Amino acid sequence: MALPKFLMWPFFLIWLFLVHCQLHHVEGEPEPEAVPGLGINWGLLATHPINPPIVVNMLKDNGIKKAKIFDTDPWVVSAFTGSNIELMVGIPNDQLRKLARDANYAQDWVKNNVTKFVYNGGVNIRYVSVGNEPFLRSYNGSFVNITFPAMQNVQNAIDKAGYGDKIKVTTALNADVYESKTDKPSDGEFRPDVYHAIKEIVQFLDEHNSPFLVNIYPFLSLYQNEGFPIDFAFFDGVANPVTDNDKEYHNVFDANFDTLVWSLRKIDHSNVNIVIGEIGWPTDGNKHGTPSNAKRFYQGFLKKMASKTGTPLRPGPMDAYLFSLLDEDDKSIAPGNFERHWGIFRYDGKPKFEVDFSGNGENKMPVEAKGVVYQERKWCVIKPFDKSLNMSSLPGALSYACALGDCTSLGAGSSCANQSEDGSASYAFNSYFQISDQSVEACDFKGLAKIVTDDPTNGTCFFPIQIESSGNMLTTLLIKVGLFAGFSLIFLTFM
Repeated sequence: MALPKFLMWPFFLIWLFLVHCQLHHVEGEPEPEAVPGLGINWGLLATHPINPPIVVNMLKDNGIKKAKIFDTDPWVVSAFTGSNIELMVGIPNDQLRKLARDANYAQDWVKNNVTKFVYNGGVNIRYVSVGNEPFLRSYNGSFVNITFPAMQNVQNAIDKAGYGDKIKVTTALNADVYESKTDKPSDGEFRPDVYHAIKEIVQFLDEHNSPFLVNIYPFLSLYQNEGFPIDFAFFDGVANPVTDNDKEYHNVFDANFDTLVWSLRKIDHSNVNIVIGEIGWPTDGNKHGTPSNAKRFYQGFLKKMASKTGTPLRPGPMDAYLFSLLDEDDKSIAPGNFERHWGIFRYDGKPKFEVDFSGNGENKMPVEAKGVVYQERKWCVIKPFDKSLNMSSLPGALSYACALGDCTSLGAGSSCANQSEDGSASYAFNSYFQISDQSVEACDFKGLAKIVTDDPTNGTCFFPIQIESSGNMLTTLLIKVGLFAGFSLIFLTFM
């Protein structure tokens, strides 16, 4: 039964006070500085996302001054109010058709999702990414003819609202929009099936001084090709660099980036600014997805950014958005189990490995999220073997738990791959149990499971406790600050 609104307000005010106390910066304490041009992607495909004000403060605590999100959820966008963090918001692909066809709808969208947040002391929105990798081959051309018209209508709406000089439109493109048949950058050119659409978009970007936003993933080069030289995916040198004309390439990122530079040259737009929309390394779900490899990758890339060396064809500073801030346990795993493990931070805002956002290469942990509230300290595990248990139902129970939970850490080469059969079952059961808010009914599995209070984490196999998130935060606060209830009720009754 829902609480009357007059009873909810005291707890809401108490929660705001507690969060403020936990998140408040110490006066006079110097804020850290990330390498210039550094941003980070914040995805929300999690069953229990961290509350946005906590995330924004975590960005500030780590000196990160740019962020990129994939939609315009008002709770998320408004959390950036007064932070001065430069924000890029996104428009999902399923909205492109309507935006392309209806200029009036684009004006309404801009009014409701962008300009209402932009005022003195408001949200520092600088870019709108119209679509997310809309030209992927897997989409079979669905968005090729509508992305550019949607971009035009959104930019026109921003211009009409008077923000055209400040807020620019772009679109996030995957690196597969260009290719080189010889793998040498100088042979780079845009894919034939998207060539004309890309040419229109690039001309638009050039005219509006907007960046070409590209997602480059050296990890995928390694994942997709077993013969790929491992060291070429990182930034600490290779024995045999790739030579192209008079340029040497010591890592796949530089080679990929300069393939894009050549592709832009060939359509007579060689001066378009290029911004890395996504770049990162996962920590689980694949044998190459480990915290140690992620640390090696990020430390190398951030040092590269700090040195301002750029690439052989584009020396100098660059802008890049790391992918990503947090793990997302509700993300599609169609590309691979690693998709849910891109976060530099775990689902609860705790860092996984040392990374120095300043680019100085120091071995230090990033600042974790402050103010995160966990659910009860309990887990769901398989019961000890008992002849009375119907173990024949175990395969079905595991399938059910993994279908509705997250078992991506159990795959070959992953952090929980070496668990025993019981350990794997416990991990699967606990995943479903935590995602289900530790419901007693979610830890039954036909009598095979039980709830325990001793942490079953084993070696690298981490058993999480879920956090409280948005909608269920009130219930937790009612328990945690229940002593205030009587006083609040008395106060409201007699005031």
